[in-house]
Amino acid sequence: MGSMKKLGLGFMILLLMLPAMSGGREKAAAAGDSGTNLALGKNAQASSGKAGNAVDGDPATVWQPLAADRGDDMNVWISVDLGAKETFNKVMFHLNRADNLKDYQILYSDDNGSWNQAYGKNKDLTATEAAMFENVSARYIKLHLNLSKDLNVQLSELEVYHSTEAPAPAGLKRIYFTDPGGKEYPNNAEIRLNKGEQGTLVLKGELDSGQEVDLTPYAKTFASTTQDVSIAPSGAFTANQAGAALVHGVVQTATQLKTNDFWIVVDDPNAFLDEKYVMNSTLAHPHIPSEIGQPALIEPKDAYPSVSTISNVNGNLSGELIYGGKVIAKLDPISVSKGETKQWTPAGAADQKGRYEIRLKMEQAGKPPVYDSFYFTVWNKKKIPKDQSQIAFLGDDGKLVYVSDFRGNQILDFSNAGYMGGGVKIPNVKVKATVKPGDGDDTARIQAAIDEVSQLPVGKDGFRGAVLLKKGKYEVGGTLKIKASGVVLRGEGQDDKGTLIYGTGTTPRNLIEIGENTGLSIDNDSMRTITDLYVPSGSRTFHVDDASGYQVGDTVVVRRIGDKNWIHEIGMDYIYNRPGGTVTQWSPFNLDFDRVITAIDGNTITVDAPIANAIEQKWGGGQLFKYTDGARIEQVGVENMRADTEFDPSVMDTVMDNDKTDPYHADEKHAERFVVFNSVKNGWVRDVTGYHLSYSLVQMSRNSKWITVQDSQMYDMVSIITGGRRYVIHQMGQLNLAQRIYTETARHAFVVDSRVQGPNVFLDGKATLNYNTSEPHHRWSVGGLFDNIDAPISIRDRGWLGSGHGWAGANYVSWNTENELTSQQPPTAQNYAIGHAGPKVPGLVPSEYDPRPRSDGYWESLGKHVKVESLYKQQLLERLGKKALDNIKR
Repeated sequence: MGSMKKLGLGFMILLLMLPAMSGGREKAAAAGDSGTNLALGKNAQASSGKAGNAVDGDPATVWQPLAADRGDDMNVWISVDLGAKETFNKVMFHLNRADNLKDYQILYSDDNGSWNQAYGKNKDLTATEAAMFENVSARYIKLHLNLSKDLNVQLSELEVYHSTEAPAPAGLKRIYFTDPGGKEYPNNAEIRLNKGEQGTLVLKGELDSGQEVDLTPYAKTFASTTQDVSIAPSGAFTANQAGAALVHGVVQTATQLKTNDFWIVVDDPNAFLDEKYVMNSTLAHPHIPSEIGQPALIEPKDAYPSVSTISNVNGNLSGELIYGGKVIAKLDPISVSKGETKQWTPAGAADQKGRYEIRLKMEQAGKPPVYDSFYFTVWNKKKIPKDQSQIAFLGDDGKLVYVSDFRGNQILDFSNAGYMGGGVKIPNVKVKATVKPGDGDDTARIQAAIDEVSQLPVGKDGFRGAVLLKKGKYEVGGTLKIKASGVVLRGEGQDDKGTLIYGTGTTPRNLIEIGENTGLSIDNDSMRTITDLYVPSGSRTFHVDDASGYQVGDTVVVRRIGDKNWIHEIGMDYIYNRPGGTVTQWSPFNLDFDRVITAIDGNTITVDAPIANAIEQKWGGGQLFKYTDGARIEQVGVENMRADTEFDPSVMDTVMDNDKTDPYHADEKHAERFVVFNSVKNGWVRDVTGYHLSYSLVQMSRNSKWITVQDSQMYDMVSIITGGRRYVIHQMGQLNLAQRIYTETARHAFVVDSRVQGPNVFLDGKATLNYNTSEPHHRWSVGGLFDNIDAPISIRDRGWLGSGHGWAGANYVSWNTENELTSQQPPTAQNYAIGHAGPKVPGLVPSEYDPRPRSDGYWESLGKHVKVESLYKQQLLERLGKKALDNIKR
């Protein structure tokens, strides 16, 4: 994310000339003659949790009430004994979030028993609250937080002040920050500092008369949303750590006046010099861009690239140039000291076409070796067919040649997605129970048949049997549940003469649920650390510190850590507020890739499917765990039927997200989804048609894996057109495939949820009468493929949409798609648009409201499909052969 509206050179000089601030530990401070926080270091009590953490002056420690405390009455409280009767008129506190806060009250007491209210607030609540009120005198103060949602509460600092500043001048109508020259900053103005730098906020106001007034002598509050920046009562601030803070000035008049949004963004140029990062390496070659997502391609006979390393440790550095799995050049071990730079250029020229790896190894006494690799491809560009992708084209052997970037990131192999890991024919399971339509509600009779088959033994083929619903209409007022492996629910046709599951009643629900909603059981004691400084997206192989406790066939979680520094790098800690509203800035999170070990060589691990996001030590690194999934069921399916639901046709609306459209049916008191896969692997839905549902035809939830949905349709959805509705095929799991799907009247027809690990595939689908785009919807889902999809598709920075959706998808591929397409490049990753035939549509941002630059994704062959018709099918053919392709045909 680029910066904008930066302060000029004069202000930067001012920043550097300011004297060092004492303390600097408060996240936000009230203005006052003394600026003394009366609660600092005093005795505190709370409804639960460590109350003292809220008054210790350290924003890194928090008071966190227990979940049981939150849940019993949705109220938590904290009180402070000021030690003696004190006069105060200002209270500040900082929470981890405000979306779960209904209201709060500030109370005071002389005896810690009888309480009076000094202040209360129930609207426009933010994570940083500054309450200003008439003077009260008391020994005890209490803060009550009333919650609207049972979500985690953390309060980092509770501060109490007695401000003796003058009240706001009469007629003050608005306040604003200015630069040192007195020019008012616009909304979302930004300054960018390095860690440790300082500055001062200048707050001014405008009276009803139009006169400008300097607010220095008046009562005011400066608030920062994070501990990345601390602000003193005077407005002097310090950049504490890499991150970003949304800063406001607040003045209390008859109402509370607040400045426009103002950002202080902090970088740390020394962030990666610590020993835990081991070394910082670069690759240099005149024809290779050192940019993520750009092809690293050189011509035959070109000189090899050079690598340069600055060591953060004392150790021995060695290197290898690898081609075709063999070492063709070596850097013999050399001793390096902390801070020392070494450079290596392999001798000779790149005379063989194909992919090369330069692998560095750093060895330290008593520690496992650490690896860092760079990649490049040697190929004559003129011999790459012009009608094919230049980064994924057919080589001499008829197989795809992938051109990665300099770090090894490449288009993923998606062929492991689908039932049984892809390329396996969905079986026709023998019928073991039959149900015919009856009078009234059929839920119990169908469920009894499912339960009956669920009690049968599992056959050698992995199945118990199918429940056949004979032709006709089945009224289902509840939810049908498949809880055992090896059970299939089958109808006798999806047309109007076949089998109809008809949702009755006004209860929003799922019609069919498969599996319990139970996650993986991760063995934390098995954790091993990944010792590659960079594992590229698309890789199946990586090193760990000790692989001796693992074996081929182990089910594992490969964890990619995304820490605070990474959130800052991708700009998701300073998403602009929704115009007229707020957003939730991102917090650190992990991506857990569900994999199976296929090979072990020493401490080198290979897994069955590629990792869909680069694992980087600088952003937290990676870990490997064993897991078991006994709660998952498998070999289950739903097929050959139609679903419909009754609804109230008199309920109409015209709302369409942030716009209006023609009147439509908007009742929501009816069935929402047809089939939901919970904790399931190796399942399917095929040959089904849905009508009038509000949410989804099929949802593949977080713990689903190796699911195929195929040859199905969705028509005439009924719901309001906003907020989570009309997601026809909703991907939330991993290694799932949806193929040959047709939809109408969806918002997001083919959609992937937040933080979905992938790979996941949409193949040969079409969506018409769309109210919005097919897309990764929010918050960094990775490794999706839109392959021969005819639908408007958007892969972009969604900015403030939703609650701060931001960069919705990374390492996505759009291959031979049609209709409209947006594809932008997120920092640290890439998105690929290959062979798109249709309009290229700009993203939501940059815009007039948020003009910070965003990069385009990698685009090729815009306006014309490439010769490799389907990426998924070509990859499946190469991995498993022609029979695998035949197995997934209609």
